[in-house]
Amino acid sequence: MRILVVNAGSSSLKYQLIDMTDESVLVKGLCENIGTKGNITHKTGDGRKYEADYPMPTHKQAISLVLKLITEGEYAVISDISEIGAVGHRVAHGGEKLRRSTVIDDEVLNYLETIVPINPLHGPPAILGMRACIDLMPTTLQVGVFDTSFYGEIPDYNYIYPIPYSFYEEDRIRKYGFHGTSHRYVMGRTAEILGKDPKDINMITCHLGNGSSVTAEKGGVAIDTSMGFTPQDGVVMGTRSGAMDPTVVTYIMKNKGISAEEAENLINKKSGILGVSGVSNDLREIAAEAEKGNYRAELSRKMLANSIKKLIGAYTAELNGLDVLVFTAGIGENDAKVREMVCENLEYLGIKFDVNANMSAPRGEEAVLSTADSKVKVLVVPTNEELMIARDTASIAAK
Repeated sequence: MRILVVNAGSSSLKYQLIDMTDESVLVKGLCENIGTKGNITHKTGDGRKYEADYPMPTHKQAISLVLKLITEGEYAVISDISEIGAVGHRVAHGGEKLRRSTVIDDEVLNYLETIVPINPLHGPPAILGMRACIDLMPTTLQVGVFDTSFYGEIPDYNYIYPIPYSFYEEDRIRKYGFHGTSHRYVMGRTAEILGKDPKDINMITCHLGNGSSVTAEKGGVAIDTSMGFTPQDGVVMGTRSGAMDPTVVTYIMKNKGISAEEAENLINKKSGILGVSGVSNDLREIAAEAEKGNYRAELSRKMLANSIKKLIGAYTAELNGLDVLVFTAGIGENDAKVREMVCENLEYLGIKFDVNANMSAPRGEEAVLSTADSKVKVLVVPTNEELMIARDTASIAAK
């Protein structure tokens, strides 16, 4: 079976066509600047590449172009759309109702529309992508895979906020968690590497990128995670503040005379590593500036590492002991210095970090970063959200 994986953003659309017989990627690509000038990068598994500016006023036209490239001309990998067994959609937010991957139908789409107020950034483009695929492939099964669904087993004392309970009952304000598809893939792959069942491992997975989250897994399920009602909570991130005293926001609003929208923009797009360093949200640029002696650049990196370290300590306590710590995503897979800073002085948890193995670990590849006698294993495991989506979709299609 061949599965088309679609990830629709506000002005972009990522896609992969995966052959599930061997889980090979037949083609992958990215449509950008949807609604403006439009451009596409399309790469086949055997090395053919197509790049072009192409008008894409809507997501539907972007998907139409993708389907044409997949099936026609010199960059085609199949001969007809009918060869696509199902489409798997990455959906950031499934609310409280959608706690597992599911077939997309009118009822599901209507529900997703109702939760747009708590998912205003990612919800509308995901819905547009799903509706476009349904229109263009009306006989093809459509499946939604929800990042939040991995957190369906988190206990109530971890997801309820300490504010009047009516805000949960009436407005569904609670911790939802994000990056769940990535954390779920990494949990499963880590268990494979260790030759164990995920249910038998106490694990902490660190998805570190421009947006970052840390998740604790016990018994094969997530029991806590750093992101909350929105992806704003948790560790210091590229442009997001992460966790801090909430009164800081109201204080700034009152004393600077800014609106709620302006405050949200401040903590979501102008804070974090960018806000502290004044340089960039890119850790490569931060590292270069830190090496030059830039105090604020080094400070922002220390804040990032320390915010992750504190969660590792807290989650180890929740787990009643830790078996494995895993780094993944752009920073987690590629930034050896940040990994070292996170793991420094964690010997009391049973972590013996191998600095040399860390520095020599190939970028973006699986690696062991702990010593042979370390009680807690430390690994790098590259994430593969698209494959996780394809697996879920294929499983549902096979029923």
